[in-house]
Amino acid sequence: MPADAVLSLLTALRDATVYDLEEPRYVGAPTFPAHRPGFLYFLHRRHERGLGEARTSASGLIVMAEHSGTHIDALCHQAENMQMFGGRAVDAHVQSTTGFTQLGVETIAPILGRGVLIDIARHRGIDRIPPGELIGADELADAAQAQGVSGSPGDVVLVRTGNGARWGDPDDYLHGAGIAPSASEWLAQRDVLAVGADNMAWDPIGPVGSDGATLPGHAALIVRRGVYILENLFLEQLAADRRQEFLFICLPLKMVGVTGSPVRPLAIVPS
Repeated sequence: MPADAVLSLLTALRDATVYDLEEPRYVGAPTFPAHRPGFLYFLHRRHERGLGEARTSASGLIVMAEHSGTHIDALCHQAENMQMFGGRAVDAHVQSTTGFTQLGVETIAPILGRGVLIDIARHRGIDRIPPGELIGADELADAAQAQGVSGSPGDVVLVRTGNGARWGDPDDYLHGAGIAPSASEWLAQRDVLAVGADNMAWDPIGPVGSDGATLPGHAALIVRRGVYILENLFLEQLAADRRQEFLFICLPLKMVGVTGSPVRPLAIVPS
């Protein structure tokens, strides 16, 4: 790339507005029941006097569930009838005690593309969708049309419920609104690359529908379509500034055979 092109890119990025979409990680942060305790940190090396020199150092040990905090689901995270995305059978070769040999989080390429925000809370004219409610396909489509956005092939579609503002109250946050199966199907049919929301599990927590299925959107998106899901996003500032379209950047960690990765997604809007 010519030097002037690099300088032009740097100038554009320097003048852009950057939105940090990660919720803070700390002991006691909201965590899906199956992944508790979520995040733990232990300081095992400390700054202390009497170590023989002026310089001292501190370091700690992080213990965390891969599906805690703001994170992305790998395609090996879900299966239906013991088959993962692409019809890959779950067997002893694919699923081992040390992780997966296929579809692990290390196979997710760095995500750099068009992101769109569908703000359901603003569409309803409220701060937050009431706990336990489902956001269906019709409402998602209506809000997208009203806000001038739509999910296109390769896009990352983020859905705001207003739940992200409750991150400091784990019990309240855990009971946030969820995305209905119809809305997950609506997005899957648009061949989006990834979806995300400001709630615990994209889907509602608990059984959905007459068949009692749990996390139906995970099956529809991850298993049947290979669409990644991001959870526990912070979308409040993005929504306050009414940024409906942006450059979305997300870099999953290269942890081999792992079913998900903590991430710090960014939304970048040129000046």
